[in-house]
Formats: sequence, C-alpha cells, structure tokens
Amino acid sequence: MLTSVGACVAHIVERAGGELRVAAPLGLGKPNVLLNALYRRVAGDAALRLDIYTALSLARPQPKSDLERRFVEPFLARHFGEDYPDLLYVAAQKAGTLPANVRIHEFYVQSGAMLGVESAQRDYASMNYTHVARDLVDRDINVIVQLIAAREEAGRIRYSLACNPDVTADLLDRMRDAGAARPYVVGIVHPDLPFVGNEAEVEADFFDALLFDQANRHTLFALPRAPIDPVEYAIGLHASALVRDGGTLQIGIGALSDAIVHALLLRQRDNAAYGAALAAVGAQTGAGTLAARIGGLDGFATGLYGASEMVMDGFMHLAEAGILRRRVYDDYALEQALEDGSIEDTLHAHAADALYACGALGPYIDKAEFARLLRFGLLPEGAQLAFTTLLLPDGSSLPLDLGNAEARTQWNRVLAGRRLREGRYLRGAFYLGSKAFYAWLRGLDGAAFDGLSMTRVSDINQLYGGRESLDALQRRDARFFNTCMMATLLGAATSDALADGQVISGVGGQYNFVAMAHALTDGRSVLLLRATREHAGRTESNILWNYGHTTIPRHLRDIYVTEYGVADLRGKSDEDCILAMLAIADARFQDGLAAQAKAAGKLRRDFAIPAAWRANTGENLMAALKRGELSAHFPAYPFGSDFDETELRLLPALTRLKALSAKKSEMAFFLLRAFTSSPPVADAEMLLARLNLHRPATLAEKLMRRLVLAALADADKN
Repeated sequence: MLTSVGACVAHIVERAGGELRVAAPLGLGKPNVLLNALYRRVAGDAALRLDIYTALSLARPQPKSDLERRFVEPFLARHFGEDYPDLLYVAAQKAGTLPANVRIHEFYVQSGAMLGVESAQRDYASMNYTHVARDLVDRDINVIVQLIAAREEAGRIRYSLACNPDVTADLLDRMRDAGAARPYVVGIVHPDLPFVGNEAEVEADFFDALLFDQANRHTLFALPRAPIDPVEYAIGLHASALVRDGGTLQIGIGALSDAIVHALLLRQRDNAAYGAALAAVGAQTGAGTLAARIGGLDGFATGLYGASEMVMDGFMHLAEAGILRRRVYDDYALEQALEDGSIEDTLHAHAADALYACGALGPYIDKAEFARLLRFGLLPEGAQLAFTTLLLPDGSSLPLDLGNAEARTQWNRVLAGRRLREGRYLRGAFYLGSKAFYAWLRGLDGAAFDGLSMTRVSDINQLYGGRESLDALQRRDARFFNTCMMATLLGAATSDALADGQVISGVGGQYNFVAMAHALTDGRSVLLLRATREHAGRTESNILWNYGHTTIPRHLRDIYVTEYGVADLRGKSDEDCILAMLAIADARFQDGLAAQAKAAGKLRRDFAIPAAWRANTGENLMAALKRGELSAHFPAYPFGSDFDETELRLLPALTRLKALSAKKSEMAFFLLRAFTSSPPVADAEMLLARLNLHRPATLAEKLMRRLVLAALADADKN
C-alpha cells in the first residue's frame, strides 16, 4: 500500500526501468494526478521514455475567443472546482510541446479535440474497442494505472474497477496467455468514485500496488448536461418508435442519445402527447411501416434491458421511469423460460411444472443443480442438500426426484412467490456522465445495485467468447443506436475521420454494434445523423453521394434516421437505398444528390423528387414542434442544467453570436444594427456583469457589450 503519489512514481520507474509503457483506461478511469506526476518525471529526464496507451483523454473545454472565456471560465471553476488536474500531456500535445521522449497512443479521442494536432494524428491507432487488449499485448505493456473505487464493510475493504472494467482484465488475461511478463498494476483509490459490484469487483491481490493519497480526491470529470434542439428532438422521436417493448437498448453519448431517452420517457408517461409529436414530425407509424414491424408506440409493459458499451445519464432516467427493468439471467434455460413466457421474475403457483416442462428444472437435484437453484433464488438461503432429500430452513423437505407430479406439486408450493436473483437490468463496459448521474450510482442499493453490472468490453461489444447463444437470447430485439457524421446514398457511414484521414474521434465500438445487429436474428443497427451541418458559414448536406473515408461499409447498411424520418436499407437494392436516403435528406440538396445518382447509373433517369419530400425543411420542423401544446414537451434542457439562471439567459445570445462569426456579411449587418438600435433588455446589467462587461474599459469591451445586448434582445424576441 502506498500513501503518496511521489512514492508511487518511484516504484513505477524502478519496476519498469527506463522504458515506461503505460496503459491507462479511457475516460473517467484515468488517474490524472499520477499520470501528471509520471509525465513530469519523464519530461525532466532524457534518459527515460514514456509511452502512454489509452483513449478518450478528457479535457475541459477551452474557450476560443475572449467572449467565450468570460462565460466559460467561471462556469468551469464552479463545475470542476479549482483543484481539477487537467492532463499535462493533452495540453502539451495541443501546444506542440510534447517532449521527444513522450508519446501518446490513443484509439479514441475526444470528438474534434485533436484536429490538426500532428503528434496526436500520427500516433492515433485505429482499432475496434474489442481488439484493444489483443493489440496491446504486442506493445509489451509494463505498467497499468487505473482509478478505482473502494468500500469498507464489516472491517473489510472491497475494491471495484468501477467506471472501467472494460479492458484491464482482458489485457492481463491475454498477456498471461501469451507468456508475456505481467505488468505492474497500480490501483489508485478515489474516495468519490461510485462503487459498482458484480463483475467489476476485484480482490486486493488483483493489484501489485494500491495508492491511497488525498491528492487524488479531486472533483471527478463530470459532463455538463447538454441542451437538445428541435432537430435532435425530431431524430429522437423517429428513433424511439423503433424500440420494441421487451427488447434491448444500446445508446451512446450526446444530444441525439438524450433525445431518444426523452422520447422514450414521453412514450411511457404521456402516450397521447407522444403520438401527437410523432405525427407532427411526420413519422411513419401505420400498418406495414418499419415502426409497426420492428418497434412500438405504446408504453413499456415488460420493459427494456440495457447492454451498452457506455453507461450514462440516459440509462439512469430510463431506470427511474421504470422502463429499464427487464432483467436477464446468466442461465440459458431460465432465460429461455422467461422469453417464452413459461415463468416471470416472480414465480407463479405452478412454476415447478412450467420449469420442468421446458427443461429449466432438471429431473433430479444433484449437487450442481442444487447450487444453480440457490444462485438464482429458486431455493431459500439455508437450504441443504441431504442424501435423499432437500432440507429447507423451516424444517420441511423436498424430494430430489422431480419425475412425478406429486413431487412437483410439493416444489410448486415452495417456488410460488419466490423472486429470481442475479438478474441484470443493465450491463456496460464503462460509465461517464453528469454529477447527478454519479450521485445516482452512489445511491443504488439492494436490487437496483445488484442489477447493474459493469464488465469487460469483450462481453458487451460482441457475441464471441463461448456464450453466444445466451448473449443472443438476452439481447433479443436489440436496437443499437449510434451517431455518425455523414452517410452516403448507398448506405456507407462516416463517423470517425475526415476524407484526408484526420481523426475526429475513433471507431470505438460502432463497428462491433453494427456487425452484432446483423448477427442477431432480430437485432437492428440504427445510425443517427443530422441532415445538414454548418461549415464555414454555409449549410451543407450530411447525406452525400460518396465520401473519401468510411467507418461503416455499405454492405453493413441497415437503418438511418435524420430529423426527416427513417430509411430502412437492409437487404435493399442500390436504387431503393438511394430513394430511401433521398426521402430523409434536406429538400435543398435532394435534386443535386439525385443528379449524382443518375449520372452514376444508379437511379432511373425519369425519377422526379416527390412533392412530399420537398417539405423536408428546418422551418417546417421548427413549426411542427412549436405547435399547440407540444412545445411544452420539448424544453431546451429536459434533464436539467448545470448552468445557473443567468447563464441560461446568456447562452442563446452567445450561441447566436458564435454562429454569426462564421458568416462575415451577416455579422457586419448585425454589428451595424447593434450600434444603430438598442432595444431594452431585462436585467441587462446583471447579465453583462456575469461577462464582466458591465463597466467596459476598452474599445473591444465596448464593442462586445453592444453585440451581447443586441443578441440578448433578439433572444428575448424569440
């Protein structure tokens, strides 16, 4: 046990020698304080070398202008605290000052954070999340460092890999199997990291060293809760109708995922409003439509099971609403009995007969069967297996041979009303979210705590590993929702990089989930994207004829969703795929896209864009969701906000100014208006004081003040 970061660094350098090949978890599981200390140690000694293998090095947002700085810095100080330890290597990468003896190898980067950063682009490793452990074996990792959670109970300390059981155990197993030397494994205890049990829990001897140092008690990196705009709400509505009650849900992070969650909550809580919202955005939900065939519109009677690479706020909201409640059991016979309706989680009066009939209760109770029944709660704690009978805690007994009806009648009486144990309603490989989400995790207890399992990414992100049949049964009616940046008319997706190879983020688990959707009998992959984007002051289509980089190839095309609807491409001809994608494209780009498809001989020459598709405009969409009482169901921050009331007043104005800055002619006109008219703004001085513009001293500050007031006036009118 170590009690100081300095001592830990000394131990690591001593064990690893001059070549430190350090693996650290993605996201929240990085021990920033220790990594910074290692970085300083190596940066100050040219005789040492440090290679860090990781992903998703989280960094606080950096303002890009003076106005942004005035807004962002006070918020960051409040949200993260003054003590949050930013990763030194991230700052050095962005500044181009990374020492020659330090290299950072990431397989996934914070979205857009490393564009144009040469060292990050050169050392990026493109790999599926499930292949990371395999590929790191060849890098001869000699140190693993990871933030962990600890909990003391009955005088014993329990340890959990908590937010990141995803790769660590897989890597250690693969290195052992390859005959490689075991890395020096350091667990850094963070006292506020939410503890998770089940597969994430490990014994103390899992680690070679445990670090307890109050220097690590900094604020956890928490994602600020983001707003959802009308386009994102529309995408979420269309996507939510593809979810079937009793099915399985995988969702990622970001506003589009939040929009799906919000729509599912509306579907459950106010089904009439949900139906009206679907109609307003033009969702196709009638007989024969995709929603009718694979999804649903009613509330959730059975509930959903979550099996997701990332566990985040959305799953918390679904669990609290009683939607995320279908539990799965790691027993094929029991799971099959639940799927076909022979039993439910709480056993009925004829459970023994039903279980016996479907093969989930064996004809004779031997030692192995007895242990299985105890594990899953079919027998009470304290039951004992005797030579000829099964002894119960109340002194009664049960026959071991279930081959006759009288024996099963006795078992029926004992099983009736018992609730199955070891059921999981949510499995994930890593968690990351808001402060409210971490508080929810800390507050879980009883069945809610037991039902959450963080586990290896090799289990979550694929069907391989010896339990394919059980995984497929548990993940029935799976809907794998992921986002992409662009898609082609022929169904390929671009999600992680640009045409010139510059990495935006990484493939992560997206390919795995798309492939899994095709492998499962009733699984579907759903890729979400906005129909357009703003680039260099212009509106461009995100649906293209082709693109110079592909994340998901067109032969794995399945379902795409934009704000204008759903395109089902599975098994379709190229021409039918083109038509389906044109139908969900923005009206401004449909003619040009159709012309490109015709020029390639992929679309019949006499095809004309139907009049109904011409309604695919942002104006129509905005009007639809603001109609009547619907607008009340689609607030900017449906899950609350980490901004205070003053900041929420300022945000629309600042967002407007940021958008105008990309359009020089519009900004010039706006600037002229700012100086020629000054409509009143409620609480103007208070709002300006938040930006330290209430007493402007320089010409730049006076100009900024005028622009902010004009933008606030516009925001008040809207």
